[in-house]
Amino acid sequence: MSLQPSSFAILGAGLMGRLLAVELARQGHRVDIYDAGGPAAENSAATVAAAMLAPLAESAITEPGVVRMGHHALTRWPVLLAGLTEPVFFQQAGTLIVWHRQDVAEAQRFTRQLENNQRSLPELPALQKLDSGALEQVEPALAHRFNQGLYLPGEGQLDNRQLLAALVVEMERLGVRAHWHTPQSPEAFTAGAPGQPDRVLDCRGLGAKGQWSALRGVRGEVARIHAPDVTLQRPTRLVHPRYPIYIAPKEDHLFVIGATEIESDDRSPASVRSTLELLSAAYAVHPGFGEGRILELATQCRPTLPDNLPAIRQTRPGVLEINGLYRHGFMISPAMLDVTLELLNTGQSPLSERFDLRLELEPTAPAPTGVAAPAFA
Repeated sequence: MSLQPSSFAILGAGLMGRLLAVELARQGHRVDIYDAGGPAAENSAATVAAAMLAPLAESAITEPGVVRMGHHALTRWPVLLAGLTEPVFFQQAGTLIVWHRQDVAEAQRFTRQLENNQRSLPELPALQKLDSGALEQVEPALAHRFNQGLYLPGEGQLDNRQLLAALVVEMERLGVRAHWHTPQSPEAFTAGAPGQPDRVLDCRGLGAKGQWSALRGVRGEVARIHAPDVTLQRPTRLVHPRYPIYIAPKEDHLFVIGATEIESDDRSPASVRSTLELLSAAYAVHPGFGEGRILELATQCRPTLPDNLPAIRQTRPGVLEINGLYRHGFMISPAMLDVTLELLNTGQSPLSERFDLRLELEPTAPAPTGVAAPAFA
């Protein structure tokens, strides 16, 4: 794929905005990126995330197209990370799912659901049912604490904050002009006009709610814990009827613990109830968390469309809006990146059909008089 050299304005420097800025700059385009925050991405949902790449585990709560996006990401992330100057923690050691004895019925229902999903998505590696002996081999730290479990091979994770920082370094190296603390909207540009960018890509998440009224926030609360007494080799999920959690081990005994989902745009600090549920559930998985240190209790709202699925639309000539990544940002962003690049290069995207991704590519506003509307072909 190769576009003629163009100029791009990217609105929003969260995960999608940074990925697009790097890839387009690598192709030789002039890129300006605008964000209401700074390089630390303090306003981005990507900063408050576990960055797990778990298509089969997530199939319990999402559609097959998103699961196929997640499977796509497992091969794309190593390629994307290899192109960065700064190292980013990446692991592909599978996902472990455990449950307490009293939650066996819930676990059986969950297992049947994953098995049914797997039959319809045969490209995913088969889940493995673990007895106590097999579980001890997969995750020795949980030996004698759980009698059964599931192992989902091939799933992975990365360090979200390392990645966001590495993308900033790469943008600087490639000459991307970053306009921090400079929020912009598509209305500030006339794509294709003299002195204006050829194309505008809107990746602002909830910041685009003024233009994409269907967007809503789904609040998430995450604890970052340093627990030297805990050694987990892979992301671990606890099946529970009231508060299922995930525990994502990063480097140096840092753990990201989360799972809360609250229908709210509220970005105030974490609630006492959510914090107690997260931490007590983590302690029930491994008592070593009791002596851990709480480094951060973070909250953020994920940009979500009514069907909880991502979408790409063109509302004005030369303007693409990419949004609605919900709780699956790191799992589906490589697929969203590749679909966007296909659209920019050819005006169509075979990948979008594979992912059942909703595209709305008929602009709802005409180009201003005397301005040639830039096509996405």
